[in-house]
Amino acid sequence: MSLLMRQHFFIYRIPLRLSSTESKKIGQDAAKRRSSIDDNEIEHHGKLSELWWNTMGPMRALHAYNPIRVQFIRDGLKNTGLKEKHPRYSLEGVQILDVGCGAGILSEALARIGANVTGIDGSEQLIETAKKHASLDSNLSKNLNYSITSVEDHVADNKSEIYDAVVASEVIEHVSNKDIFVKYCAKALKPGGSIFITTLNKTIPSFLGGIVCAEYILRAIPIGTHEWSKFISPEDTQRLLDQHGCSTQLVHGVFFNPLTNTWSWTSSKNIFYALHAVKSET
Repeated sequence: MSLLMRQHFFIYRIPLRLSSTESKKIGQDAAKRRSSIDDNEIEHHGKLSELWWNTMGPMRALHAYNPIRVQFIRDGLKNTGLKEKHPRYSLEGVQILDVGCGAGILSEALARIGANVTGIDGSEQLIETAKKHASLDSNLSKNLNYSITSVEDHVADNKSEIYDAVVASEVIEHVSNKDIFVKYCAKALKPGGSIFITTLNKTIPSFLGGIVCAEYILRAIPIGTHEWSKFISPEDTQRLLDQHGCSTQLVHGVFFNPLTNTWSWTSSKNIFYALHAVKSET
């Protein structure tokens, strides 16, 4: 081989030789693209675990959100054929997966009206707090379970299409790969099952209201909770759901008043919205 050819051969081989550190980083980046979990989000929310059930603490907005979130889920299931067996336990027998359940604020509320709830979250701290709080009420032991996992791993470890409803409330704006997230939420659903998503729109009002005002001025939400770049419009959420076999039934605007810590329905979807979609029967 001539000297020139040997030089070219050497030059072309350089990019193929990666250090173990570089190879590891590429592998980590590839894994992140295939996962819905964002480690920074898990760390941020995990630090708040001990304060999660303080109704006047940093999670007070989520506690205040519960009444209309539960109403939205209950009414959506009724509108798609659920028949109440008991007025007090309106979701009796309904299998619900609460994805990104945190320390269980919504999971417990759904279990208390009869649903069989599985709450999953990537944070060990939050799941431990959820279990500890649920243990205070023995009535929850029969129909509320928690697991430290992602939605994609949960579906892989269990049979798909086993849930009547999947709930992702204030979660999709925190995930690293929204397509993967929606794909596996849909996989968890039975044909004809419902998915309920609440989140923030990607608008200038959502940046000003959901971050600047709520986090930095009024401190109604812990600083650093949201990144505007991760927000998603109702149209983009619907598009992802359509791609994974779920047809949107309703998109409703939600208004949060940080001064009074109250939530209400509104026609405007500029900041918060709630979405209900149904998985195709075929």
